[in-house]
Amino acid sequence: MADPSPFPVAPRPFDGASRHVDPGACFDWLRQGWALFLADPGTWLACSLLTLLIGISPTIVPLVGGVATNLLMPILSAGLLDQARRQSRGEDIDVGGLFNGFRHRTGELVLLGVVFTVAIVAVVVVIGILIGGGVAGGLFGASTGRPVVAGAGFGVVLGGLLLGGLLISLALVPLTMAMWFAPALVYFNGMAPVAAMKASFAACLANWLPFLVFSVILTVLCFFATLPLGLGFLVLLPVFSGALYASYRDVFPTS
Repeated sequence: MADPSPFPVAPRPFDGASRHVDPGACFDWLRQGWALFLADPGTWLACSLLTLLIGISPTIVPLVGGVATNLLMPILSAGLLDQARRQSRGEDIDVGGLFNGFRHRTGELVLLGVVFTVAIVAVVVVIGILIGGGVAGGLFGASTGRPVVAGAGFGVVLGGLLLGGLLISLALVPLTMAMWFAPALVYFNGMAPVAAMKASFAACLANWLPFLVFSVILTVLCFFATLPLGLGFLVLLPVFSGALYASYRDVFPTS
């Protein structure tokens, strides 16, 4: 029988559609991340060390360094994820693969970092405006020299700073959700940065329970990683990268 469609049909572009996964899936992601690390620990440790050095070095310069780190992280994250993808396909990996984010879709990854940085700055500015008046009033009261007024002023300042920190922490949750899969969606699927952040947020929101469990486990692992002078992050970063790639393939099965 003749082919009814002699002309090739272009595949539908990836739209960022995700699926629901079981809460226990996060344990499978971590197991896969650990397995990828054990398959080539030397290369992963070298990549981890370079990533940490490149990511931390700019922070020596106040303000500007933090911005530079935010711009570099999506690129380095894409490189680590690409290493995990190649390894999961049975390919050999090398340290040079860490820098694949500088060779493919670099502009979009940098723009992703720009959007994330602008969002953080906007959050800090808005919260600063909301609590700034109260903190300024508290500082004025604390400077009067009268014990009762000064004590109340210090209380207002402390309360304002604690409230500001809490609000910033809460605001960072949706931003983290938006960035969770964004580098992978930009690098692997060619999505635009903002569209990738929207798809990432929607995927995390739809799978809030497995990602909550994953975040709790990751927080505990980060605590233990800091104990041996932070050297535990040399292992945790590759395991997390492998787990992140596994979660990406699980939540976005058509990717």
